[in-house]
Order: sequence, then structure tokens, then C-alpha cells
Amino acid sequence: MIMRRGQPLLLPVSPLFIAVSLIVALLLNMFLSNLLGPGGVWLPDFLAVALVFWNVHQPRRISIGWAFFFGLLMDVHASALLGQHALAYSVLSYFAISMHRRLRWFPVDGQALQLIPLLLVAHLLQWLVRWLVGDGLPGWPALIAPALEAVLWPIATAVLLAPQRRAHNPDENRPI
Repeated sequence: MIMRRGQPLLLPVSPLFIAVSLIVALLLNMFLSNLLGPGGVWLPDFLAVALVFWNVHQPRRISIGWAFFFGLLMDVHASALLGQHALAYSVLSYFAISMHRRLRWFPVDGQALQLIPLLLVAHLLQWLVRWLVGDGLPGWPALIAPALEAVLWPIATAVLLAPQRRAHNPDENRPI
């Protein structure tokens, strides 16, 4: 891929770091959902943001299968209809992987704007599944979650790319 001028060359990502970041996002989702209960429909889905980030930056390592697996874990934790989060995360990952090349050309704030429709579709799928099984619609506060996830995108990008950044001080012994 041709890089934009000024874009830094990144080190390879550690598979262990990817796994730890996804597990931390899963635990953060679980903690916040236990803390606020059903009233926290406006909370951002940290796992969805982490999955989309790794789908965009490492599409060969984190695939739709991993999104489905983490979705099942969220379904079991939330005692939700089995497959509700799995379906939403799988569709979200599919769209993120299918547009990952185009998305990387934009600056981080432009990427966040491009991701709002994807995140909204993932939430709408979850609401549709809940509505089809007889649960009520969550109401307008649930529309805040995709916007908060888009706001979290630059923060997630800075945090998750930090271990891959090269040192700023040039060294004559370093080839690049």
C-alpha cells in the first residue's frame, strides 16, 4: 500500500497485544453492563470499537469468526438471545473488513465519521433482534452509543497503535 506523506511506518503488531486488547475491551463491556444494568443503553460498546479497529488494521488476523466468538461471549454474559451480539459483531466486522483499504486513507477524524453508519447498523441489528423476540425498543438514548463509539475511535487508534510506533530519535545504526 502506498503511504501518505507524513504517515509513520509502523512495527508489526504482536498477536498477544491484539488478544489482550480484545479481552480488556470485553471485560470493560462486562464491567460497565454490570455496573449500570439495563439503564446503560447509551454506553459505548468498547468491544465493537476494538473489533473494528483490528478488522481495519489487521484484517487477516482478526476475522469475522473472532467477532462471532466475542459476540457469543457477550450474549452469554448479558443473558441475551444467543446470537444477538454475535450477529451484530459479525456484520460490523464484515463491513469493516470490506472497507478497510479505503478507510485507512482518511485521517483519524474522517475514519470516525465513516464508521458512524457501520456502528449504527450494528446497534440497529441488536435492536431489531430484541424487537422481533418481543422485547421493547430501547428508546432515543440508545442512539447516543454509536456517536460515543465514533468519538472513542481517535482514542482507540492512539492507544492501540502506540506499541507499533517507531522511536522518534533517528539512530545511524537503524536502517529506517
